[in-house]
Order: sequence, then C-alpha cells, then structure tokens
Amino acid sequence: MYLIRLDDACPYYDVEKWQHVEGILDMYKIKPIVAVIPKCQDKMFVNQYQYNDLFWDKARHWQDKGWTIALHGYNHVYTNMNAKGLNPINNFSEFVGLSYEEQCEKIYNGVKIMNDHGLHPKCFVAPAHSFDTNTLIALKNVSCIRVISDTVANDIYYKHEMLFIPQQCGSFIRMPLKIITCCYHPNAMQAKDIHALENVLAKYKDKFTNFDSLKFKKRNFGFFDYMLKNIYFARRKMKRINIHY
Repeated sequence: MYLIRLDDACPYYDVEKWQHVEGILDMYKIKPIVAVIPKCQDKMFVNQYQYNDLFWDKARHWQDKGWTIALHGYNHVYTNMNAKGLNPINNFSEFVGLSYEEQCEKIYNGVKIMNDHGLHPKCFVAPAHSFDTNTLIALKNVSCIRVISDTVANDIYYKHEMLFIPQQCGSFIRMPLKIITCCYHPNAMQAKDIHALENVLAKYKDKFTNFDSLKFKKRNFGFFDYMLKNIYFARRKMKRINIHY
C-alpha cells in the first residue's frame, strides 16, 4: 500500500500549487500526511512567498477532513552542514548534533505553536530526513508523538521506542513493498509533476491508504529491511560518485 506525504506546509507557501494538489487528492479521496513547519524561518520560503494569514485556517481545514498533521521540525533552518544522523539521506540537518536540551526546546515549542493553532500532530517529519537519538528521546519526553515518517524499510517497524513509517521515494514508484510513502513538495512541483500525480491516482487510487488506517505493530527491523536500506544507500553513493566524476 502507498501513502502520500506533503512536505513544507507553512504560512510561506505557494497557495495555488497547494490548492491544485489538494483538489486532486480530494477528487480521489486520498488523505495524506502533511508536514507542517511551526515557525518557518527558512529563507528559501520566507524570501519567495508572502506570509499568508489564512494558512492556519487552511491547516485546521486539512485536519478536520482527516488529513494527518505532522510536526516538520521547528523552523526548518539547518544548523549542521556536516550531519551524520540515524537516516543519512543528507549531510545537513536542523537537529543532528544539537544537545538534548536544545532539541527538547525546539520540539516543545513547535508542538505548542501547533496546539495554539488548533493542530495536533500525530507524527514527526525531520527536515532533510535528518535526526539523531537525541531527537527521538526529546520527542518521547516533551511530546505525545511516537511515530516517525521516514527511513527505508519494507513495512512499519518499532525501534528506539518509536514506530517508523518508511518513506522511500520522492514521487510514485511501483515497488513490491508492504508500505511505501511517496513524499511530495507542492511548493516545488511543476505543472507536469502535478499532472503526473493526477495520472497516478487515477490509475492506482485503490492502492493508497492513510495514516489512520495503518496497523501499527511493534515489528522489529528485519533482514529484508537491512537489505533494502543497504541497497538504497549504495545506489545513492554510486549516483554521487557519477555526478562528481
């Protein structure tokens, strides 16, 4: 089964693209995970889009119709440009390398901002896919979040006293895995990307599920998961070598 995740929702966003994507998802009755940045200070968004006063109303509307709200870090500003976290997709991070106390403050304040706006995040999405053990401990101690949307695996698994929903691709790819999360960034999507998403849902809508329909079991990270993870990161390494050749 497939899940859709939409990243980088915040008051600095491309309203037209998000509305287009939302319309397509509603048409096919798809309820995604939406990763919301509580206090966006990322210049990539702040300098490109005007602050939208209606964003929090929109986010509450998503929640009210069954979309799953996720905490997407705190401010989406990368503090470590040489990060080596538990999910080494990128070498930059908002969280990796910060002290436990600093990470607690970010997560506590992020959740508070969302709660103050009537939002109740059910899972955590780390900016740049990057987090460490302090992130997980902080989530357990200062929030009610016990689910992470990220890492490469065949199915939902339990580790570090957290449940992980794997996230393996940036757009729809057919794979023989039990749970596949396709992560889209509406702000960056072009017309052809949105059209491709619509075509995918028209053809495979019955293959998609949502957060609330998942069966969360405390399954260990197994041998097949290790194989997938190793293959995934080996391919990424080869691509980087080819790019810099």
